Amino acid sequence: MRSTAAIFATGQERPGGTGTVMTATLIKVVETLLEKPGGYLSNDIAPPGVFLDNMPAWEFGVLVQVRDLSKAMRETLSRSQSQSKEDPDLALAEPQFNYDNSSWILPSSEDEYETGVRKMRSYARRLADPQSPDAQFYARADNLRYWLGTVDSRLGSLSQRLSASVGRARLNTDLAGDSAAQQSTPSPDEVEVKTPWTEVDDVFYEARGGAWALIQFLRAAEVEFADVLAKKNATVSLRQIIRELEGTQEPMWSPMVLNGTGFGPLANHSLVMASYISRADAALIDLRALLSQG
Repeated sequence: MRSTAAIFATGQERPGGTGTVMTATLIKVVETLLEKPGGYLSNDIAPPGVFLDNMPAWEFGVLVQVRDLSKAMRETLSRSQSQSKEDPDLALAEPQFNYDNSSWILPSSEDEYETGVRKMRSYARRLADPQSPDAQFYARADNLRYWLGTVDSRLGSLSQRLSASVGRARLNTDLAGDSAAQQSTPSPDEVEVKTPWTEVDDVFYEARGGAWALIQFLRAAEVEFADVLAKKNATVSLRQIIRELEGTQEPMWSPMVLNGTGFGPLANHSLVMASYISRADAALIDLRALLSQG
């Protein structure tokens, strides 16, 4: 997919004003999720879709990023402060994208997501209408940092799950750094973390789908937050994150996701994916630090 953001990533003036590129990109990503060759597979109950798991895992990775961005748009990007009224279209769109991704009927997942797209289109039309000042998108450093905080958590989780393709003993650091910290139930000091072999490919393709969607959204953010990024001298930092994530989209030359040991004779595709995700996450942490500076 050539995203709406990619079309305007050369510094051209965004069409329709602030927020339209990000909104159009989110809409395009959801449309791709539903209308790609083969359609939406996560809720199929008949062959061949019922026998496939890699594409549904990819779809779920995309959907998680859609949910996170739509939540950020509803909670912060469209509101000037915490006491501001939320946008009515975004308030209806965000729950639609959080509907069960495997529902076949009454209603189906596709119907709910298409309803969310219609609400996002309504928001986009109001954004582009100068006579509709109630629809806003605030391209501020704190708003961008809020959304990137969620992205940071997602990438960190994906990196850990990918790395768990090779079983490792993990020390319990849950309460490190705070002597007064407590948790609900006690945990062992050391635990073996390993992804079941039947789920290795699912985690891999979920990460691949999430990274693909995130590339589109970050390209849109580069357009929407161009002035903010330039002021913080952070544009190149954002582009580096995108470049790292682009490595996750390289063609797969193996018919299956290999799960060799770390330094064994066979490749471990999950560890390669984890490397790209981890580097993108590290660059993201640096970018958030730049955005927090005055």
